[in-house]
Amino acid sequence: MPLRWIHAVPVATVLLLAGCGKKDVGTTDTASAASGTAMASAPLASGIAVPAVVASPVAVGGMAASVPAAVAASGTGTGTAAVRTVRIGHAGPLSGAEAHLGQDSENAARLAVEEINARGLSIDGQAITLELDAQDDGGDPRKGVTVARKLVADQVVGVIGDLASAVSIPASQVYGAAGVTQLSSSSTDPAFTGQGYKTSYRMVANDTQQGTALAALAIESLHAKTLAVVDDGTPYGKHLAAAFLQAVRAHAGGANLRDVARESENPGMRGAEPRGADLKAILKRLKARAPNVVLFAGMDVAGGAFVRQMAASGLHATVLGGDGLCSEKGAALAGAAVDNLICAQVGPALSSMDQGAAFAQRYAARFHIPVQAYAPFAYDAVYVLVDAMKRANAVDPAKILAAMPSTDYTGLTGPIAFTARGELKQAAVTLYQFKDQKRAVRDVVKM
Repeated sequence: MPLRWIHAVPVATVLLLAGCGKKDVGTTDTASAASGTAMASAPLASGIAVPAVVASPVAVGGMAASVPAAVAASGTGTGTAAVRTVRIGHAGPLSGAEAHLGQDSENAARLAVEEINARGLSIDGQAITLELDAQDDGGDPRKGVTVARKLVADQVVGVIGDLASAVSIPASQVYGAAGVTQLSSSSTDPAFTGQGYKTSYRMVANDTQQGTALAALAIESLHAKTLAVVDDGTPYGKHLAAAFLQAVRAHAGGANLRDVARESENPGMRGAEPRGADLKAILKRLKARAPNVVLFAGMDVAGGAFVRQMAASGLHATVLGGDGLCSEKGAALAGAAVDNLICAQVGPALSSMDQGAAFAQRYAARFHIPVQAYAPFAYDAVYVLVDAMKRANAVDPAKILAAMPSTDYTGLTGPIAFTARGELKQAAVTLYQFKDQKRAVRDVVKM
């Protein structure tokens, strides 16, 4: 029987609300607080300004020092060795619809910083204290650029973030211009590492890789005959849907695929969670086509509602979801209907990591909530940055950046090494299924 598909583009938009930025953590070094960074802005093609950064010298003991303000030495004045404070930035949504995922990432980065400080860190004979400079990008691209400019002005030695590709891509232009390493633990759009910046590194698989894994699942395992594709209107959702459809068409089993219907955007569905009336109309049209497999390409708030309401509508189909849907919150919002969902995470499962259980226990003990999704990768990102710092034997951002391409580190998530483009050399996509609302690994696809 010919394989048919329904492509619904885009049917909802997750509204990422920009909130007030989190207060700057600051440093214990008064010279750092007093120092400034000269900033000049050049317009981008996107209309967002990228700063040109000129580092100012830091006065240490009355002498000019050629170290960033964030790593200026502080001492007790009693003859004891000075301890240098080094700032690592974190950028992610701490407000808006994806705040739970941004907090998940920040928590993990903070846990790593605290562990490293507890063990003690010395670079070039100098005692180092790490400090996390955490900023709220609100999931908003323009605010993400503002946050990037602030972190550069704070003279962090590297940045963990951003969460969303729509934010990390424009922010990467700021970090690229400043020569500051940026490691994203969740941005999956291939364009993030495709702009040519040597500062951009991805800690997870990308959308092309997870789209390929989901397409193979739909055709080879689920034997899709009529296929619907729905995205939430976000850049992430659109790109994942496109990657999935491209992989389906390229697959041998998709040779007879033909167009059946294509949904246009419904402006009334824009919001953090789609309104019931809007979903009802879309689900009615999908139900008439009787797909046996539906891809929902989007984030967990909208995706969880979609899975729940699809089941309530009487449409019986397996729902596939990408990493944006595959979170604790997405499963909770789907309710009992989550048993119809198979979703992907763009890395190894926490349960498959050698130290995964111990990490989950430490995380829960420290923050009193379970890991949501990207915490293991943000945690490793801090350790990778510090590994580069150790190999460079320096806290100079330029020297840290120069050490990044030769990264060969084994962390919580496994072996970590990067291609010249900043992608993982060994990426994995984990597929999860649910039974009685409990998530279990279905398969792991190595890339």
